[in-house]
Amino acid sequence: MCIFAVALSACSHSAASRAVALRDTEKTHTVPLMRVLEKKIRAFRSSVWSYWKENGRHDLPWRKTKDPYRILVSEVMLQQTQVPRVIEKYKEFLKAFPTIRTLAKASLSDVLKVWSGMGYNRRAKFLRDAAISIVQNHKGRIPNDLVALRSLPGIGAYTASAVRVFAFNLPDVLIETNVRAAIIHHFFTHTGKVSDSMAHVYAAKAAEGQDPRRWHAALMDYGVHIKKLHQNPTRKSLHYLMQSQFEGSMRQVRGAILKILNAGPHGDIAISKKLSFEGSKVRKALTSLARDGLVRAQKGSWQIA
Repeated sequence: MCIFAVALSACSHSAASRAVALRDTEKTHTVPLMRVLEKKIRAFRSSVWSYWKENGRHDLPWRKTKDPYRILVSEVMLQQTQVPRVIEKYKEFLKAFPTIRTLAKASLSDVLKVWSGMGYNRRAKFLRDAAISIVQNHKGRIPNDLVALRSLPGIGAYTASAVRVFAFNLPDVLIETNVRAAIIHHFFTHTGKVSDSMAHVYAAKAAEGQDPRRWHAALMDYGVHIKKLHQNPTRKSLHYLMQSQFEGSMRQVRGAILKILNAGPHGDIAISKKLSFEGSKVRKALTSLARDGLVRAQKGSWQIA
């Protein structure tokens, strides 16, 4: 019995020693790894800020304002649209709808007329719907709370966070195509496909202690630069999608139909006669536009909803 007790004590002591040794080993590996990561983060920040200082696009109109409404308009417009195309339309849109209340009062037809040429017309409807919701539920003031922003029509996770960062200078993490390019190029050179959750870890670490508004503007500009230099690293992203060809696409048909209906109601035959697309494609486009709440059928004619 005594011998068994001694052996048990020795085993327990041995197990405890191994546990301590394992913890010590983990520490000796973890500390250098953390130091390496911190060094990489510092180098990354330095690259971003250096590029921003010399080449930052400080003259973009939405970077000259902190007005939450103007920031919201710019963020919705910049979805899936190149900056040069947005600049002039942004100015035109704000001239037509200078405040959130004027946008909320405008008809969908008027909003779509100004939006024409931007594509993805659902964005215009969502923006107007969001304006109506803000006027009705938030006394015309765009909220800075993430949950409240996400509750607005058509406002997804990225847009909500972007409004918090650029309008209110609140800390958040933005993951979009240019940020992905910068993060993947610096931290995932020798790995396979990269998910946004993986990129988020590094983006969050890099953003710590930085001015949210200036940091994310600088990071996005740096990402544009990286994409030009290194054949677009975002191709390694799990979320990378090549934009489909516009010519002959459903997007083109939908846009052409909306241009016709902006002039007034038209029947199916009248619409088809003005377009060079197959009748089946026109009907499919009309159905999808109606489903999205952009058009409606009334007394045998189609019109803007």
